[in-house]
Amino acid sequence: MKRLLLLLTLALGTSTYAQKFADLALTPPMGWNSWNKFACNINEQLIREMADAMASNGMKEAGYQYLNIDDCWHGTRDAQGVMHPHPERFPSGMKALGDYVHSKGLKLGIYSDAGAKTCGGKPGSRGYEYQDARTYAEWGIDYLKYDWCNAEDLNAKGAYTTMRDALYATGRPIVFSICEWGNNKP
Repeated sequence: MKRLLLLLTLALGTSTYAQKFADLALTPPMGWNSWNKFACNINEQLIREMADAMASNGMKEAGYQYLNIDDCWHGTRDAQGVMHPHPERFPSGMKALGDYVHSKGLKLGIYSDAGAKTCGGKPGSRGYEYQDARTYAEWGIDYLKYDWCNAEDLNAKGAYTTMRDALYATGRPIVFSICEWGNNKP
C-alpha cells in the first residue's frame, strides 16, 4: 500500500509539470530499449542499426517512436562534472547519435540512475541532476529512464522530484520514466 501511494504521489506530482509540453506523452510512450536484448553490450553502431530497422520495418509507422539506450553507455565525468559517453563505444558522441536518430523520424532515450552508480556500476546522476539534465537536453535526448540502484540512503520522492525539476528546467520536452529495479524498493 505504501508503494502504491508513493507511485501515485510521484505520478500526480509530475502531471503538473507535464502541462508545459502540450504534446509530450499524450499516450504511453512506445519504443525499443537496448537492455533486454543487449544489456551492457551496446555501442553507437548498434543503436544506428536499430534506428535504421525501426524506421524501415514498420515499427515507426505503428507508433514506436522511442529508441532508448539503457545502462552502460557512460564514460566518465570531466573536471567540471559533465558526463561523457564511453569514447570507444560511442565515438561520435551522443549529440551526433541523437541527430542521426532524429533524422529517421524517431526520438532518442537514455538511461541514468538516482544513485551515485547505475545498476551496471557506471556513474549515476546523484548530485549531478541539473548538470545531467542540461547535458541530455544539449544532446537532444527525448526520454530519460531513471533507475533506483545504489540509492539506499536516498529519499525516493526527493530524488525523483529533483530530476523531474532538473528536466523541466531545461525547457526541452523529455519524457521522465521512473524505473524501480533497485534493491531499495522506493
